[in-house]
Amino acid sequence: MASPAFVGVGVALLTLFTSEGEVDVPATVDHARRLVDAGVRAVLVAGTTGEAETLDDAERADLIAAVRDALPEEITVIAGASGAWPRAAARRTAAARAAGADAVLVSPARGGVDQRELFASVADAAGGPERVIGYHNPGPLGVPGIDVGTLPDLPIGGLKDSSADPVRLLHELSTWDGAIYVGSGALLSFAGPLGVAGALLAFANVAPEACIKAFGGDATAQRELADLAIAVRASGLRALKDAAAARYGTSTVCRLALR
Repeated sequence: MASPAFVGVGVALLTLFTSEGEVDVPATVDHARRLVDAGVRAVLVAGTTGEAETLDDAERADLIAAVRDALPEEITVIAGASGAWPRAAARRTAAARAAGADAVLVSPARGGVDQRELFASVADAAGGPERVIGYHNPGPLGVPGIDVGTLPDLPIGGLKDSSADPVRLLHELSTWDGAIYVGSGALLSFAGPLGVAGALLAFANVAPEACIKAFGGDATAQRELADLAIAVRASGLRALKDAAAARYGTSTVCRLALR
């Protein structure tokens, strides 16, 4: 198995908007830079937390390029590149790589699209399976999940699992040798000591230091994330943007308020 895309805690980056709802590239880049300064090892641009479904292709490319240009080479930049069918996902992947992304994060497509076909197309466009992270987050927007039993057959190098299911996480670790990234901020002190490759977190937009400590096994830091976890469960993206604004003074404008 190839080396993982990154090791440690990464952030699923918020996309920041102006009061008129336009993408604020400089503010988003500044936010990414401060989180890297706090210790995150990877930045996911235009993922679910980044309101990817509201971004057009030009906005995505501009954000990816700007974040890549602003961060040190050793920080992995990942781009959301999901699509409704294999060719669409492959084209989005190729555009993300051309803009400077080191790897892509791709969900299964809706409507029963064959997952092996989808990820094979994405891997070809990305430059190899090691640059592809599958995304298991069933439920939001009707996207299906990825069965643990299919992981060895998929041309992906990593998996982001946002199910918050500890038994599933144990199953993944016991049956697959790819890089696993936990997507739930509530499982950090459980997942890190188990030996998963890393975490890719919305919570790291607000509390990167606590996320890093919790991933290292610090139960006190894990409990420090409780209020944020409860608020985000209740109010979704708006709660996350409100918390980031309270700490950093960033914009609270949302195009899409996901829960």
